[in-house]
Amino acid sequence: MKAEAMLFGGVAAFFGGSAALYGIWSQDETGTVALVVACAMAGLVAFFCLIQYRRRGTRAQDRTEAEVADGTGPVAFFPDESLWPIVTALGFALTATGVVYGLWLFLIGLGVLARGVFGMVFQYAHR
Repeated sequence: MKAEAMLFGGVAAFFGGSAALYGIWSQDETGTVALVVACAMAGLVAFFCLIQYRRRGTRAQDRTEAEVADGTGPVAFFPDESLWPIVTALGFALTATGVVYGLWLFLIGLGVLARGVFGMVFQYAHR
């Protein structure tokens, strides 16, 4: 993931430089904040890719002399069907509706939303 880390690091540097120049020249807070947030998001992805590269080492895609067959093997874990996304969506809908109709519905929706997110996060914890 070294190439991805370098790519997103370059994107973060571009947005950081753009934010600095835009903030100085335009004196517009909104656009400057948007560019700073874009810089932070690209920097976060670059940091994640760099940590994964250091943790797992080079991949076949990172080596120039690698063959196509070097990248074979198990790709990833693909989960079975799950009801937790539906519970999370229902919780979010109740929470959003609770903003309009009252605190009681908002709190119920928040509880359902928290349970749905908790279920999705720890669904495959035993794996």
